[in-house]
Amino acid sequence: MSWRETIDGFTRRDLFQGGGWLAALGLAPRSRAHAAPALSLGRDLYQSIGVRPLINCKGTFTIISGSLTLPEVKKAMEEASLHYVHLDELMEAVGRRLAELTGAAWAIVTSGCAAALTHVTAAAIAGADPEKMQRLPDLTGLQSEVIMPATSRNIYDHALRMLGVKIVEVSTKEQYLEAFSDRTALVFVLGEPAQTGPLRLEEIAGPARQKGVPILVDAAAEHLTIPNVHLQRGATMVAYSGGKCIRGPQCAGLLLGPKDLLQAAWLNSAPHHAFGRSMKAGKEEIMGMLAAVEMWVKRDHEAERKTWESWLARIAGRVSPIPGVKTEVLQPKGLDNRAPRLRIHWDAARLGITGNQVEKLLDEGEPRIILAGSTGDGRLDRENSITIMPYMMVAGEETIVAERLVAVLSKPLPKQPAAPSVAPAAVAGRWDLRLEFVRGSAGHALFLEQQGEKLVGTHRGEQLVGELRGSVEGGEVRLESSFRYEGARLRYRFLGRLEDDKMSGTVDLGEYGQARWSAQRHRYAAA
Repeated sequence: MSWRETIDGFTRRDLFQGGGWLAALGLAPRSRAHAAPALSLGRDLYQSIGVRPLINCKGTFTIISGSLTLPEVKKAMEEASLHYVHLDELMEAVGRRLAELTGAAWAIVTSGCAAALTHVTAAAIAGADPEKMQRLPDLTGLQSEVIMPATSRNIYDHALRMLGVKIVEVSTKEQYLEAFSDRTALVFVLGEPAQTGPLRLEEIAGPARQKGVPILVDAAAEHLTIPNVHLQRGATMVAYSGGKCIRGPQCAGLLLGPKDLLQAAWLNSAPHHAFGRSMKAGKEEIMGMLAAVEMWVKRDHEAERKTWESWLARIAGRVSPIPGVKTEVLQPKGLDNRAPRLRIHWDAARLGITGNQVEKLLDEGEPRIILAGSTGDGRLDRENSITIMPYMMVAGEETIVAERLVAVLSKPLPKQPAAPSVAPAAVAGRWDLRLEFVRGSAGHALFLEQQGEKLVGTHRGEQLVGELRGSVEGGEVRLESSFRYEGARLRYRFLGRLEDDKMSGTVDLGEYGQARWSAQRHRYAAA
């Protein structure tokens, strides 16, 4: 079945036979005659349940399912599923073989890189002491702090914080040295900042080693180096995602380091009854991860790079003849998603289309194409661009992407009639805000200052406070705000309308979905 023979996962026959169009809209009564389409165990697997697969021109992002597992990995997982095995014995043997392949002292397989961070933190706190392991996350009387450079703070440090530890954030070497105490369990750094940031791994390693505190490096999306660059620079352990560059199972991670710490991390994870019991790596993931590393040392990485460059050259060759379009190849600078990228940029006023619009059209079209981003702020009065990352593409997709781009960039979008000029509504002041999530609700407050159409101010949550900016056009209100919490950045994008002293609409919460919002102008009591 071709891409164009489906409409959002339903065939044309599905839609027009037996009231299929009602079923597609969720309006038909549920019965055997109008049941959801049956699962098809073939190339239309996802389409058969109404899910649109995509061409990945973005990279190894978990939200778009990371990478495609290698054929050898699939074969190892299938064979592993046909037999029973004792998991402790399996991990001992796999750890020994992974150590041989990577040059590390020892290795274990986890249910992902984030799980590896959790298991290492548990091991650093409780070791392999069953009594301490059972107490987690009660840290009373235990080491309870993790030192982390400010440049390494990120949303994934929740994998450490879930154990209840306090993150001690440092920005200078002096702060780093002062942060150590008898409560320090671990030092944590991100791979790339550890090589380029103000607190380099070589500087961090000495003091930590002297105090007997292990250093963990998160290298989730990095190119696996053998011998390992982070261990050579002084790290105690390094964690990788199995389902990104290495192209192993999506639900697998690789942890390298000393045998005692890694064996303790294994005991703090499934199948053992400890804090990490819910983060299970099964025999299939364990053997699939081993197969992926076996293939990593055999793969011709230089040939892969040349293939990616040839795909980008083919795309560039198709779009470059379009008047006003220019291309450039961006070479990788670090170890994350280590592949060249193609940037396509153009005079948006001349072509009549913005980078945001191109990105949206490719996402919504057939086949669905996800790009590595766009620039230009959606404005026609400046140069716009899109970026293509070939790292996770499949042979043949470069032709599809090139033709789709030619079609989109060669045909400007119809100009929208200019909206009649309407004076912006007055919205300055305090607004009492109510958010209705898919489950639960919260009371926030907005404090707005207004200058014509432009809005600035403060968004106050139940505990957090952040700045906001936005605009009001007639009665339509747009606001953006963000809060920082630990390593995370929570973003809110409000769209709504003003009616009298009330505003309401939807708010985009990024990876956390959408919510409804309503706001009432605050009335202060008379003095």
